[in-house]
Amino acid sequence: MINSFIRIALLLGITATPLLAQNDVKEQLVVPLTDPGKTGSLNVDLINGFIHVVGYSGKDIVIDAATSGRQRTQNNDQPAGGMRRISGGNSFDITAEEKNNAVKVHSGSHQKAVNLTIKVPQRFSLKLHTINNGDITVENVTGELEINNINGAIELTNINGSAVAQTVNGDLKATFRDVDNKTPMAFSTLNGKVDVTFPASVKANVKLKSDMGDVYSDFDIDVDKSQPKATRSSQSGMYRVTVDDWVYGKINNGGPEVMMKTMQGSIYIRKAK
Repeated sequence: MINSFIRIALLLGITATPLLAQNDVKEQLVVPLTDPGKTGSLNVDLINGFIHVVGYSGKDIVIDAATSGRQRTQNNDQPAGGMRRISGGNSFDITAEEKNNAVKVHSGSHQKAVNLTIKVPQRFSLKLHTINNGDITVENVTGELEINNINGAIELTNINGSAVAQTVNGDLKATFRDVDNKTPMAFSTLNGKVDVTFPASVKANVKLKSDMGDVYSDFDIDVDKSQPKATRSSQSGMYRVTVDDWVYGKINNGGPEVMMKTMQGSIYIRKAK
């Protein structure tokens, strides 16, 4: 049994100039799995930067990390005579830890965007999270996906399995090659559209809501005509009636629940051609 722990911290010295174009700083980590050939999981947690995960035919986890190039403007702090700047504050910190085919990747860089492109074996579950300055994209992966973003889009392509994905500011798009017909799924954003493509054979109970948009589908969805439903509650002698404007329906006679929600945008449920 082999457990791997890999840590990299880069700190580069930059020569002082009034205007400096900084090239991207790049590094690659190769993380071997304890039991190659078996399924595993990847957990990535970023504060700034994009996450791009691709399933491939290899056995290792390959992480390409890069900082974003940016322009450095004139610093108003003037050095004392004979002094020069040695460090430009251009460091970034990435850790990757593997135990029993479970891989955790984390960046300690709060100010600088760290962008990750990660190759994983195709049968791998993912838990991905970022906050600022980046989208999350996943391609060619089979497994359970849990995807969370704040200020960026989410795009899942050629996926097999199940997904729970949510963002706040960005579109959410997913294309499934096949689905796990026993697992509920959810897709939501606050500011953006939700666009999901399923195989024609998918079975689902859909729960849909768009506050400032419409719902479109080329599936023959059996919509529950009894909507909207009213919920009545009482508290401290006061009564409240809430009208539920969710749309409920079934695809191919129903199955696990698939929830889709957006506030500002439309919802598209597409049938794979």
